Amino acid sequence: MSTLSWIRQQTAHNYWMARAIELAREGIALAHPNPRVGAVIVKNGRKVGEGFHAYDKRDHAEIVALKQAGEKARGATLYVTLEPCCHVGRTPPCSRAIVAAGVKRVYAAMKDPNPRVAGRGIAELKRAGREVHVGSHEQEARRLNEGFAKWVRTGSPFVTLKTALTLDGQIAMRPGRATSITGEAARAAVQRLRHAADALLTGIGTVLADDPRLTDRSGEPRRRRLLRVVLDSRLRLPLKSKLVKSAQGDLLVFAGPSADSRKARALERAGVEVVRVHARRGGLDLRAVMSELGKRQMLSVLLEAGAELNGAALEAGIVDKMILFYAPKVMGTGGVPMARIPADRWFLRSPALASLSVNPCGADFVVEGYLHDVYGNHRTRRKN
Repeated sequence: MSTLSWIRQQTAHNYWMARAIELAREGIALAHPNPRVGAVIVKNGRKVGEGFHAYDKRDHAEIVALKQAGEKARGATLYVTLEPCCHVGRTPPCSRAIVAAGVKRVYAAMKDPNPRVAGRGIAELKRAGREVHVGSHEQEARRLNEGFAKWVRTGSPFVTLKTALTLDGQIAMRPGRATSITGEAARAAVQRLRHAADALLTGIGTVLADDPRLTDRSGEPRRRRLLRVVLDSRLRLPLKSKLVKSAQGDLLVFAGPSADSRKARALERAGVEVVRVHARRGGLDLRAVMSELGKRQMLSVLLEAGAELNGAALEAGIVDKMILFYAPKVMGTGGVPMARIPADRWFLRSPALASLSVNPCGADFVVEGYLHDVYGNHRTRRKN
């Protein structure tokens, strides 16, 4: 193969895998609790089938694309963002359907983090004589499914700490006072983050200060309502708050074991679910909270809170990713820090953010980075 032909081939591969990634994004908030997957089938340089997975429609992305392609799939190339499954769950194995359809070669962006697959789908395709390539656009595919990857391995959700702050690290002018820091572009980006999350977590301090609704206002479709979660050890949540008034089976409050039972019953009559967890270090046991959310198939949690809960979450080690929206402003002394943690017990052992990115966001800029690698080797939970 000449150099020019190789370049053209690689350009085509990149184009079709990028299209598969684009399709996978269509599954955001629709594929839950399964991974977000997109697939494209190409024959003689032309697309003959494509699709993405939506949980309520059952078919995996590969099957959607195969049905669209029909007989044209024979001898074709499949581009898919995740290794095809090889086990029976809600649907038959995709690997067998791919072989039966006569697909000649498969390009998968990444291996499936699900322990029930984890390379077995690729192996099955190879045993059937199919040419298989793995790794194109892998980082984009991983980012799409980091919530699924952590949950399927550990049973706990992937937690993203999001906050808006000034250049000197302040999130409010004073405790208990809401402060507008970033602009419209950042606020729109936050709505997209909420749309991609299964649950939104905050503390009672934020609720008492802001009286927020904590809803997904992106306008995009989702198969389940965003679960709004409040940590409220003493059950101070006002019955007249916007959260309680708008509760429709989507508001969960975690309280301490000694919280007022009469208040709990009043909240439950208003449509709020109250769950009691053990106390830890003067607050609630955050790992117990994460365990409960994991049992409810919450794959991803967006933490939007104040300094106290941000600090407690970092100390507890439950934060996997941080997204920090910085306004190009300085607040000065007397403001509220992003996280209230004693420096002498935190800074020297604080991990540095990995896979760091810095990008403009309207008049502001956003810093993203990871505290944990969720594509590790833990294999403790399974999911179709």
